[in-house]
Amino acid sequence: MATPPCHSDSHKSQSAHVPSCHANIDKPDWLLRICAVLFVLLYVAHLLLGESMPAGWLMLLSHSVFELANTIWWGVALGIVMIAILGKVPKEFVMSVLGTRQGASGIWRATFAGVLLDLCSHGILMVGAKLYERGASAGQVMAFLVASPWNSFSLTLILIALVGLPWTLGFIVLSMIIAFLTGLLFDYCVSRGVLPQNTQQIDLPLDFQFWPEARKQLAQADFSLGNMRQAMMDGLVESKMVLRWILFGVLLASLVRAIVSPEAFTTYFGPTLMGLGVTIVVATILEVCSEGSTPIAADILNRAGAPGNSFAFLMGGVATDYTEIMVLKDATRSLKIALFLPLITVPQVLLLGWLINLYAI
Repeated sequence: MATPPCHSDSHKSQSAHVPSCHANIDKPDWLLRICAVLFVLLYVAHLLLGESMPAGWLMLLSHSVFELANTIWWGVALGIVMIAILGKVPKEFVMSVLGTRQGASGIWRATFAGVLLDLCSHGILMVGAKLYERGASAGQVMAFLVASPWNSFSLTLILIALVGLPWTLGFIVLSMIIAFLTGLLFDYCVSRGVLPQNTQQIDLPLDFQFWPEARKQLAQADFSLGNMRQAMMDGLVESKMVLRWILFGVLLASLVRAIVSPEAFTTYFGPTLMGLGVTIVVATILEVCSEGSTPIAADILNRAGAPGNSFAFLMGGVATDYTEIMVLKDATRSLKIALFLPLITVPQVLLLGWLINLYAI
């Protein structure tokens, strides 16, 4: 399947608002380089020295980097693979799955796609950014991102083991409702001119048929080793925007863990309005990937007796994740779109968290 030229099917490809795929290719990415060096040094330090390191914040910092890296690596790797695959898929196929029109149907499709795709929050960021580039609406991308981070099949099984099937199903349904409403609100803001349109949006040809066209493209696809290797390299290059913030987030989260003991937070996670507020604040500060947030959320439910706070912690990390906000800013080229994610999502999370605590006690 031939790789379509960058923005080839948009008459605005030369617009100042849509930079080329290789814009600033020679400009050094210092944030990525610095974070990568620090990440590797801390990881190797723990790998070589381990518990023999002198006790203190540096040992905790390196241990946290080591632990988070070993937890999220597969999600990042799968994200890169998904980007490589999406880079080879024509826009028509992507949009025929998600839907090209704004509205409930397209938002529901994106919500269910987010739930079913088995990637952690860091891997899903890469796919979400690519979907926006491939023509998905802002509402579809937001619904996809909000629904997906901890709703993957593997993490659902972990959550069932930790908090039980009823709470797990309840959390999944409520998260889908938030994702759906968030997507609708984003598309409404775009339609009213509050947020910018996706300049890469396309319309499907009236005679486009998914399966016949898919069979035709597969028959023409080049699955040679060289072509597949090139696709993976393209996916790695296009993932740099997300990787820089993933590394930054891991380092910052590890620093917080090293300075502030997680156990100190549990005292303040009771089922009160103050506890709910503290939970959102901690979820914002503590950059924890989906694998890390699941056991912490289970502890909040089981030990603090605050199921609403547990749900808020799971969803609050998604709604206020600074890694996600910065990646969205880069992917959409709009800080306003990125900042609207917490603005629209956090009030819903707080309301549902408060209601869960109110009726579960």
